[in-house]
Amino acid sequence: MPKKTTKETPEVVEKATKKTKKTEEVVAVEPKAEPKVAKKPSKKTDAIKKFQRNAKDTGSTEVQVAVLSEKIAQLSSHLSSHKKDNDSRMGLLKMISHRRSLLGYLERKQPEQYKKLIASLGLRK
Repeated sequence: MPKKTTKETPEVVEKATKKTKKTEEVVAVEPKAEPKVAKKPSKKTDAIKKFQRNAKDTGSTEVQVAVLSEKIAQLSSHLSSHKKDNDSRMGLLKMISHRRSLLGYLERKQPEQYKKLIASLGLRK
C-alpha cells in the first residue's frame, strides 16, 4: 500500500469546512431588488404621439420624418462637441438624405400634410 504524502490534520479539515461555509453563505445571499422608477417618455415617443394618425400608427411618413428630425437634432448637438467624429457625421448625412426623400414623397402625394409638417417641425423649404 503506497504511503500518503500529505497528512490530513484536524486544522486542514477545519479550513476546508470554513471555505465551504463561505461558499454556501455567498450562494444564499440574494441580490437587493432595485426600486422601479417610472421612465420619462423619450423624445421619440413624444414625436410619434404628436404626429400619428391613429393610436397604432408608428410608421406613417409624418411619424418617420418627425422621428428622423429628433435623431438629426440629437446627432447635430453631438457633432458640435465632437468635431472629429466622422462616422457619426456620415450617419447624420444619411439620415438627412432619408428625411429629404420622405419629405419629397409627402410633398408629391399630400401637399397639405407636407405644409403642416414642415411648419410644425420648423423645417425650411
